[in-house]
Amino acid sequence: MSDPAPPPEPSAIAPLRRWGAWAVLAGAAALLLVIFQIAGPALEPRPSAGTQIGEVAGEIRRSAWRSFLGLPRPEAAPAPVSPTAWLALAAPVLGLLAVVLSLISGLRGENRRYALYGAGLGATAIAFQYVWWLALLFVAAVLLHAIITNIGDIFGL
Repeated sequence: MSDPAPPPEPSAIAPLRRWGAWAVLAGAAALLLVIFQIAGPALEPRPSAGTQIGEVAGEIRRSAWRSFLGLPRPEAAPAPVSPTAWLALAAPVLGLLAVVLSLISGLRGENRRYALYGAGLGATAIAFQYVWWLALLFVAAVLLHAIITNIGDIFGL
């Protein structure tokens, strides 16, 4: 009779018992949250870009006239926080968690691939969100510059 095969190692049966596997899952979740954060606002109904720019220009005009006439500023009503706004915080936190779990996996001597994949996904999620916010800030600065440059047209001078 042949000897029976030895039982498989527990870590080979359950890969979720490894820190690196959790790092990969956290990094993938962070990257998905960043992608959803970028695509999510496009799915919500919004007025046209021209209408939004006109509203911003009109608000600048009203604010400037109030300042010129010495009128007090109206009280601003707090806007409700949408659930998608929390993605701006949750995505980098998950990305950082993925990097930390990858470090733990590497220090424990687990499979290096899990640690590298988790760290890569987590760092990519953080970097992707950072670059996205930089792009948004650049576009906002260009738009604000265009409005300020044409302030004479806004006031009808």
